[in-house]
Amino acid sequence: MREHILKLPKVELHSHLEGTIKPHLVHQIAQRNGIELDQNLFNDKGGYAWSDFPSFLVAYDGASSCLKNKKDYRDIMYQYLKDCASENVIYMETFISPDHAAECGISYDDMILGCVEGIDDAEDDFGIIGRIIVTCVRHLGPKKGIDVAQKMVDNPHPYIVGFGMGGDELAFTLKDFEPAFNIAANANYPCTVHAGEISGPESVWDAINYLPIARIGHGVRSIEDDKLLSELIKRNIHLEISPGSNLALSIYPSWSSHPFKFIMTKGISVSLNSDDPPFFETSVGQEYQNSAKNFKLSIEDLKNISLMAMKASFADSETKSKLIDKILKF
Repeated sequence: MREHILKLPKVELHSHLEGTIKPHLVHQIAQRNGIELDQNLFNDKGGYAWSDFPSFLVAYDGASSCLKNKKDYRDIMYQYLKDCASENVIYMETFISPDHAAECGISYDDMILGCVEGIDDAEDDFGIIGRIIVTCVRHLGPKKGIDVAQKMVDNPHPYIVGFGMGGDELAFTLKDFEPAFNIAANANYPCTVHAGEISGPESVWDAINYLPIARIGHGVRSIEDDKLLSELIKRNIHLEISPGSNLALSIYPSWSSHPFKFIMTKGISVSLNSDDPPFFETSVGQEYQNSAKNFKLSIEDLKNISLMAMKASFADSETKSKLIDKILKF
């Protein structure tokens, strides 16, 4: 079954591009840019060193600090798409953060151009289709959110397919970001937002009540409210779920306690995602393999997950139709 799962066409909707950089690529880019990395960034096995959510955020920022120019964004996008393609991911949306790029001295235009180069090169070399969701950072505040949304709307590119927000779920309220999300939605960009991960079901209620969203990043804690589960079905809200990330960050203590299977059996649209793969020692393919084993999912279940993900993607209708057909033919 393992080989069968490997060959299954897969779709990823939730990864943070800066969080996909493997340690060897961080070293390579840092050396190229003449940057001395903090050795506390790595553990004795060469992986990223962190122990809890705050130290994970420090490690994430430490890894992305090596980025200094357009080529760096091209290389991390290309490498991640290459890794995904090796596990038969046929379509991938990743979050990019203009605020992270700005901190590294990279302009919005250079960040986008670098990502686009990586997407084009990877599609030429591996056949995988990559797309971009521009995100603001919640703990940087609503004003920054408006700036990012406006910058995205003012600088359209066909590979930019949506708007979202990550960052600390405990900072500000989701209603505070309504103006930023409305800028994107009014320009016909579909939206997603992180909720129901660190915070409970009330954060998911806030997301669906105050923001024009079609998807929720994580959303696993929706299981704590039966009425909310019914509302997600009623509104056809898709949950971008990352079990490996949830376990690594101790949202749930074990695979057996994770609610993915329960959420899926309720009839809610879900996808399997890697979030920040090298930090959580996972990948999209690994999420499919681990979910099959621990949630007792069949190949048909996994195929259905790929279909739900593709249908919930922000891809244009032609791309969506073509790739749905590809999954159905498997």
